[in-house]
Amino acid sequence: MLLMLLTMLAVTQANTDAPPEPLEPLHIQVLLDRAGFSPGAIDGEVGPSTKRARAAFEQAGHTLTPDVSATTTYTITPADAAGPFTEKIPPDLPSQAKLPALGYRSTLEMLAERFHATAALLQRLNPKASFEEGDEIVVPNVDPMILPAPAPKIAAKKPPEQVEADTKAAEERVAARADVVVTVSEQSGALTVTDADGRTLMYAPVTTGSERDPLPLGEWKVQGVALHPEYRYNPDLFWDADPAHTKALLPPGPNNPVGLVWVDLSKDHYGIHGTPEPENIGRTESHGCVRLTNWDALKLAGMVKPGTRVIFQE
Repeated sequence: MLLMLLTMLAVTQANTDAPPEPLEPLHIQVLLDRAGFSPGAIDGEVGPSTKRARAAFEQAGHTLTPDVSATTTYTITPADAAGPFTEKIPPDLPSQAKLPALGYRSTLEMLAERFHATAALLQRLNPKASFEEGDEIVVPNVDPMILPAPAPKIAAKKPPEQVEADTKAAEERVAARADVVVTVSEQSGALTVTDADGRTLMYAPVTTGSERDPLPLGEWKVQGVALHPEYRYNPDLFWDADPAHTKALLPPGPNNPVGLVWVDLSKDHYGIHGTPEPENIGRTESHGCVRLTNWDALKLAGMVKPGTRVIFQE
């Protein structure tokens, strides 16, 4: 009897000392995203962006704890399925300027962005789904991206004093935000937002320019933030523009060249912005500006204000 008791105690001790089961790649990405250390577009793989996000997370003194599941379920609503969508988007910018909007191409693309994922991952998680109204689908267990409301067109019909009061109230809300510092590192391919005590409030992968259009190193300041921005295409500013192109104004939308957000900087023609191709963040080059996924760009937009310091470093 004593021998049996000792054996049971030994087994219990061995189980207690056993290392925890390694987390699946999808679970790692979800936990990092929820903690504010974005791996970029969640694809169920531990690629370079996820590895760097985890390293930054651990360097900040955190430990990944599987306190939530990797996935949850979501039922596609009538509003989701209704769009409106821009099913066909031409590749050249002057042709895009002729469209009424640069919206999502499909419900699948919209839901992938809402849940910070690639469309391919959603399809793998839901091999039988048609992504139509009423479908219950499996999605990454993240805080969903909420599209900002476009500026109401009826605003012009408000009394001038009401417009002025609304504008002043909005400016006061932005001014009340805590002071932060935004740092973009060319070497690590990441953007971090830190508070006055140096604590990391946000980490996200970025695309930061190219050899031909390098990141403008130095310290700049935020001038303002535009949600649902139009994009003023000026081929004179791009060395690789088609000689036949002329200036064009592209409509807003998530598939606009700067996505859903433009954070204007004190450096002429430069900003931090979203993207129509979230899966390419950190994997392609830009013309010098800093690109984030649309959900990371929206998060950043809610943290900065005019005068916020922005540091571009090697």
